[in-house]
Amino acid sequence: MSMADNDRTKTLSVLLVDDEPDILELLELALRKMGLEVDRAGNMREAFSRLAAQRYDLCLTDMRLPDGDGLQVVRHIAQHNLDVPVAVITAHGNMENAVTAFKEGAFDYLSKPVSLDQLRTLVKSALKLPQSGTSGDKILLGHSAAMQKVRDLIKRVSRSQAPVHISGESGSGKELAARLIVQSGSRHDQPFIAVNCGAIPDNLMEAEFFGYKKGAFTGADKDRDGFFQAAHGGTLFLDEVADLPLAMQVKLLRAIQEKRVRKIGATGEDTVDVRIISATNDDLGEQVRRGEFRQDLYYRLSVIPIQMPALRESREDIPEIALRILERLRGDADVRFSENALRALQSYSFPGNVRELENIIERAFALCSEGVIEEIDLLLVPVEHEQSENTALSSKYPLPKYLDQVEKQALLEALEQTGFNRTAAAKLLGLTFRTMRYRMERLGIRDPHGTDDTE
Repeated sequence: MSMADNDRTKTLSVLLVDDEPDILELLELALRKMGLEVDRAGNMREAFSRLAAQRYDLCLTDMRLPDGDGLQVVRHIAQHNLDVPVAVITAHGNMENAVTAFKEGAFDYLSKPVSLDQLRTLVKSALKLPQSGTSGDKILLGHSAAMQKVRDLIKRVSRSQAPVHISGESGSGKELAARLIVQSGSRHDQPFIAVNCGAIPDNLMEAEFFGYKKGAFTGADKDRDGFFQAAHGGTLFLDEVADLPLAMQVKLLRAIQEKRVRKIGATGEDTVDVRIISATNDDLGEQVRRGEFRQDLYYRLSVIPIQMPALRESREDIPEIALRILERLRGDADVRFSENALRALQSYSFPGNVRELENIIERAFALCSEGVIEEIDLLLVPVEHEQSENTALSSKYPLPKYLDQVEKQALLEALEQTGFNRTAAAKLLGLTFRTMRYRMERLGIRDPHGTDDTE
C-alpha cells in the first residue's frame, strides 16, 4: 500500500506494542515497506504514554506483555475514545483470546507465527476505516428505545472485524442491519455476499461454500469459486445459519478459525479474508442445548449478538416507517394515509413485522381511491375475527389435534398474505422451504390456484 492510495496528506503511523525484539523488527520492516511510520513500545505503560502523546492510525499489540496484556491496551483505547483501531497478536490456535479481544473492542487479530500477507491485509483494511460514521442510502427507521439500542450497537461493531450474530423474527430487518454494519466499516466497498443457508441442498453445501476444481465430480466442467472466495476482502452474510447441517458446521468452523478453505478436488488451500455476519429467526442458544447446533461454532459466530425488535415492540415507530414506505411507493403521486388508517396500523400485531407492513401498504396503495388510504384499504384482520379464531381453538384436548389446528391456521394466514407463494410464506414464518412443503402436505393444505412454486 503506497501513500498514493490514501487521500491523506500526512504519513500514516502505527504503534507496535511487544517485548520481543525479533517480532518487532519483522513487523516494523514490513510496515515501513508499506510506507508507514512506526513507533515501538516494549510494555503496556510505554504504550499508554505514546498513545497519550500522539495520535496513531493503528495500534498492533501482542497479547502477552511484561506488565499486563494486550486486552488492557484495547480497553485503554476504548475507554479514552482514542479513535484508533487496535489489533492483537495471539498465540496460534488460541481463538478464545481473539474472541475476548473482539468483545473488548479490538478491530481484528493475528495469530503467531505472524503471516506477512495477513498483516498487510489487516493493515490495509484498518486504514480504510472511516474516522467518523459515514452516511449511506440504507437507514434503520424508528426512534423507540429498542431501535435506538440496535443503532448504537451497529455503530459500535461497524469499526470491528468481529463476527456478529443478528437474531429476530422474520421480517424484522436482519439483513438490513447486516448491510448497515458493513456500510460504515472498512469493507464498505468490498463484496457483500448474502447466503440463505436453508435454501441450499445438503449435497451441494461444500461446493457452494468452498468451490470446486474442474473434474472434481460429474458435472464439474470448470473451476468454480465458492461463497468464501467470492466474499474475499468483504463480508459473508449467513442468513438462517441454524439450518446448516452438523457436518457443514464442522467445515465452517474450521474455515473461520484458520481463514483458509479447500476447494473440492484441490490439493492446496486458499487463504480467505472474510468477515462473518450471521442471522437466524431461531434461538441459536436453545439449538445448542438441544444438540442441533455446535457449541464451538455458536461461540465463534455470536461474538457480538444483536437482537432485532419485533415491530409490535416498537409501536411508536409504526407511523414513521409507514410514511417512509408510502413515500417510496407513491413517487410523484399525491397519496396519503387517513388518521384512522395510521391508528389501525399502530394497533395491529404485525406477525410478519416490517416486511408485512410493506406488503400491506403496497396493497392499500393499489386499492385506495381519491388519494387517501383509508382503514378499509389496509385489509387488516379485524380484532373480532382474531377473537373468534381464538375461541374456535379454545378446546385444547386432545393436544395433538389442537396443535395441528394452530399450525394449520398460521400456515394458511401466511399463504394468504403471500398469494400462496410457498417460498415467500416460508420466509414469513421463519421456516425453510423444505419444512414448509412438508407441513403443508402433512396438514392437507393445497393451493386453490393449483400452482407449484419451487426453489
